[in-house]
Amino acid sequence: MTDMQIDRRRLYHIGNLSIFMIGLGFAVRANIAPDLQADIYNHIDLANSAAMVGEALGATFTGFALTLLFGSALVDLVGMKRMLLLSALGYVAGALGLLAATMMPVGPSVEMVVLASLLLTGLGWGAVEAASNPMVATLYPEEKTHRLNILHAWWPAGIVVGGLMGVAISAMGLSWKINMFILLIPALVLAWMVAGAAFPVTERVSSGVSYGEMFGELLRRPLFWVFWACMFLTAAAELAPGQWVNITLSNIVGMQGILLLVYVSALMFVMRHFAGPIVKRISSTGLMFASCLAAGIGLYLLSLADSPLLAFGAATVWGIGVCYMWPTMLAIVSEHFPKGGAVAMGLMGFAGGLSIQFVLPKMGAIFDSAKAEAAGGANKLASLSPEAMAEVVRFASVESFQSVAVVPLLLLPVFGAIWLWQRRSGSTQAHAGNA
Repeated sequence: MTDMQIDRRRLYHIGNLSIFMIGLGFAVRANIAPDLQADIYNHIDLANSAAMVGEALGATFTGFALTLLFGSALVDLVGMKRMLLLSALGYVAGALGLLAATMMPVGPSVEMVVLASLLLTGLGWGAVEAASNPMVATLYPEEKTHRLNILHAWWPAGIVVGGLMGVAISAMGLSWKINMFILLIPALVLAWMVAGAAFPVTERVSSGVSYGEMFGELLRRPLFWVFWACMFLTAAAELAPGQWVNITLSNIVGMQGILLLVYVSALMFVMRHFAGPIVKRISSTGLMFASCLAAGIGLYLLSLADSPLLAFGAATVWGIGVCYMWPTMLAIVSEHFPKGGAVAMGLMGFAGGLSIQFVLPKMGAIFDSAKAEAAGGANKLASLSPEAMAEVVRFASVESFQSVAVVPLLLLPVFGAIWLWQRRSGSTQAHAGNA
């Protein structure tokens, strides 16, 4: 296949739509999390329902991590086209599965259907990341950080659209199940666009780098595994609070938490278009240092906010902090380890997805424990008045958010040391491959 057959603009639009789709899915899951808890998990186990919701939402990240782990190694073999078609199929099947679950009687069977459906959407999410990230790195090798940040600007764009549609559905008194139909539309459009497009081979293949050289690049370079470990914490700081926001912040500030997520996502959509100029001034690693500092402060302030105004102020700080985290971590690895190819980027996404799989249930467990503590024992929850239960849930919400505020702050010494070393050694983005 020649370069003349590759429509770079069309492929970039496909990449943007695929990221928009997974952002939309993220918002839909945040929208329906309280409904899943109220309609299903409270009836199964009231005392542990938040942890059960966290486990269900975490299944999405398990599917995401697994697809990235194996899909990134296979994308060179199966091709970007098949991988993106798989992603569309995962979202269609997952949405239909969730709809089916809402029509079943509450019990272990419906719980398994919900888990399987969320797992399928996670597999679709992972397939998007496994294909779209190396595709953009291949199409724009000279401006990876800038282009990957613009690509991932469509993630918050999807959250904005999905979040506002969820709010509208709720405001009009319509069934929350309509949220699942929202997932189907971009998935079907993506499948149609992908089916008629020609795709390039990955940067690794076009450069003639063998599988052995690719894995050797990663195994011989300890710095890659430092960044890989960092991805666990940066993802936890960004994605876990976002997925949990509608359950917790709604109780803290007395408003729909999804509106805060929509606001932060709109902020991220705009800011990610300016990543290139920022990186030119302070480098990708310097940007990560500043991001972690702002994210930690923002998360702690979110847990203390007791009014919509303070919540929006704290959310602004958190949003500025997490804005560049995911795409910049991918760009850092692609710049420093170009021979690592799709596998290097996939392993980073795998770390992020695996992190959330552990963090969300942990946040749910902290929520449940604090809820029981405030009530004077788990056995007293069912007998609480609505007013008392509201106060108990509010206390638990604060505790669960404060638990993750320290996560990004743990990375400050790591990124600070690497940033300082790069500045002293004169390392630049152009020579990052020598790091």
